[in-house]
Amino acid sequence: MARSHSRSVSLIGAPTDVGASDRGASMGPEAMRVAGLQSALEARGLTVRDRGNLSGPANPGGPPVQGYRNLAEAVEWNRLVHAAVQAELAEERLPILLGGDHCLAVGSIFAVARHCRARGRKLRILWLDAHADFNTRELSPSGNLHGMPVACLFGFGPRMLLDLGDRVPALDAAAIRQIGIRSVDAGEKRFVHEQGLEVFDMRYIDEHGMQATMERALAGVGDETHLHVSFDVDFLDPEIAPGVATTVPGGPTYREAQLCMEMIADTGMLCSLDIAELNPALDVRNRTAALVTDLVESLFGKSTLMRADSRADRPAGSASQG
Repeated sequence: MARSHSRSVSLIGAPTDVGASDRGASMGPEAMRVAGLQSALEARGLTVRDRGNLSGPANPGGPPVQGYRNLAEAVEWNRLVHAAVQAELAEERLPILLGGDHCLAVGSIFAVARHCRARGRKLRILWLDAHADFNTRELSPSGNLHGMPVACLFGFGPRMLLDLGDRVPALDAAAIRQIGIRSVDAGEKRFVHEQGLEVFDMRYIDEHGMQATMERALAGVGDETHLHVSFDVDFLDPEIAPGVATTVPGGPTYREAQLCMEMIADTGMLCSLDIAELNPALDVRNRTAALVTDLVESLFGKSTLMRADSRADRPAGSASQG
């Protein structure tokens, strides 16, 4: 399969935690920069442009209002993310959104979905997360918008946030695969089933293994696919990634996570990426940021594979573009 992703990558910092009740994810972009993300990508043969950080409203704190915490601020941050991601895609660059909390995926994926419709490309989203993020204000006692982005992408959310997109819903169930899920509220679980999402939870991974999971999750990805990865750092087991606010035991191990990233890289179709919920305030000497950088390298072609027929260890973009 021909590689379709650009060799030109843009880092977009979105330093906010307005979608969460726990503070600290706003420091995530700088932690990833300190961990050497740009130089690691450049070592893969990529041209990297760091766009710096978007400048949005501060986190006002306080309780939820009418079921949503910091809604106006979250809308503005997602508006900024949407514009920034859309601009990079228009220039044929691969945007990497450095969060920030996971509510920012609404603006990012709205932009990606719009881009795909305009270009006639098939969108496939891999949602790597411990949580389904399919809550609504009726289901969520916290009102935290970082627990609602997937629901918003399916048209269930506050109108002022949904209006950022060009179509409601932005996605249909065929566009997304959720991987690593292991913490879902009872009402949220029923809602996910009603929408027909394909979810590979940790029990599925335990029973079938990461290889079979990723083969199913990537089935149908082809030369006309725009593959978007939305990577919540709490996808990982907290034993290896302590620097998140919403740790859930029993996540993928280091090697399972590496295999996941390597198999995505093998498709050659990665075209955009979110990284969310890295919280340096809860980390140990930037250990989690360093792990995230290691895994992102694997998304762009670094591999332990040494077989002569493997493409995975070649620098990104070394094959013909699709």
